[in-house]
Amino acid sequence: MTGPNGLPATIFDKIWMNHLIESREDGQDLIYIDRHYIHDVTAPAFELLRQRSLAPRSPHLIFGTPDHYVPTHSREMTAINHPERRAMIDALMSDAASAGITVFPLGDRRQGIVHVVGPEQGLSLPGATIVCADSHTSTHGALGALAFGIGATEVGHVLATQSLWQKKPLNMRIRVEGQLPEGITAKDLILAVIAQIGVAGARGHAVEYAGPGIEALSMESRLTLCNMTIEAGGRVGFIAPDDTTFDYLAGRPYAPKGAEWDAAVAAWRELRSDPDAVFDREVTIDANVLAPMVTWGTTPEDALPITGVVPDPSTLADPEQRAAMAKSLAYMGLEPGTRLDGIAVDRVFIGSCTNGRIEDLRLAAHIVAGRQVASGVSAWVVPGSGLVKAQAEAEGLDRIFLKAGFEWRHPGCSMCLATNGDAVAPGERCASTSNRNFVGRQGPGARTHLMNPAMAAAAAVTGRLTDVRRLVEGH
Repeated sequence: MTGPNGLPATIFDKIWMNHLIESREDGQDLIYIDRHYIHDVTAPAFELLRQRSLAPRSPHLIFGTPDHYVPTHSREMTAINHPERRAMIDALMSDAASAGITVFPLGDRRQGIVHVVGPEQGLSLPGATIVCADSHTSTHGALGALAFGIGATEVGHVLATQSLWQKKPLNMRIRVEGQLPEGITAKDLILAVIAQIGVAGARGHAVEYAGPGIEALSMESRLTLCNMTIEAGGRVGFIAPDDTTFDYLAGRPYAPKGAEWDAAVAAWRELRSDPDAVFDREVTIDANVLAPMVTWGTTPEDALPITGVVPDPSTLADPEQRAAMAKSLAYMGLEPGTRLDGIAVDRVFIGSCTNGRIEDLRLAAHIVAGRQVASGVSAWVVPGSGLVKAQAEAEGLDRIFLKAGFEWRHPGCSMCLATNGDAVAPGERCASTSNRNFVGRQGPGARTHLMNPAMAAAAAVTGRLTDVRRLVEGH
């Protein structure tokens, strides 16, 4: 695959040009969409189509699953005690059925969070354009796809035309040198990236992750990394497909088979940024020096190594930044200079489209095994899909969590965003493996600290934010 006019090009340029239908004078490009994911927030888009007497153009390219509003303590619709949430799930099922769209419903082992389901079903493929009405659609870029979230009106446009008008983002490359130290995960890496460049650091850019530190990551770790690209302001985040990608996709239900698979892999191997490709911005991260990260404030960029202390607003010269930090600390109930390692927690949430895959649950279970959830702490594990749940149970991970005092839940977005009855109570502090620590994200007044699954497990069994390396070392 070559770049436009045979000139050196990035992966992003190549995918974009390969899907370009036409361009407008205002800078907007119409691009073809290969895969459209829908879930239980897309009812308004279908209503928009009905008002215009339109029907989905390519139902066979659309796949759905309920995730945002589903209960995780039960698989019964009667467990949804909020009529609007139940209506949204009912709408997804009826809209999909009337259009001939494939949906993995409650009770289906394939149901789960859409950004977990797409990759594990082999629906998310290298070189594809993928959209969904969810900002964390950037997750699928881990497989070498151009994937991004869209709004309700854009969902309607894609449903009706299988295309979308977009302004082409700039190119950015984040190169990770070295290797992640033992016990340091992709979650720590992306939190370190966001802490360095800020929540607007990648705004207006398509972000390619590259370098030896990226090449060494497992596919599930890459999914975690690309998932939180949006938290740095990036439109999309992606990684060049390689043998790790192909090994992950091989044999999955919707991945190509036989001769088609061989041809696809041969094409995917060419999907790389040219050596002389120009990036509008480049950032380098040294993986060797990273430590377990934890957020202290109310944006993902408010992150520090667990060995650090709560920052002091008085050290900031800019009055607006000083006021913002003070406001954030007041909400979080933290005092400057407090050691992060040792802050007491009330809740622990292990799950979400960021860290709800089997690799994440294995990491957490390794820490939990032989230990007990601390007194006064409520700890949950919410698998990212029914297949993840089944695999974890086959490996006995559920028994490890249950024996330790965790709740073992059904798949769904759950406590990540508290739109489904799963919420952190006002004033409670939660160690969470999710992707956002915004004010009220996990419930009104909830105080969220983001971290990797092993760190969350360590918080559960110690009752406080804890450097998990001490538990691994047996200290």
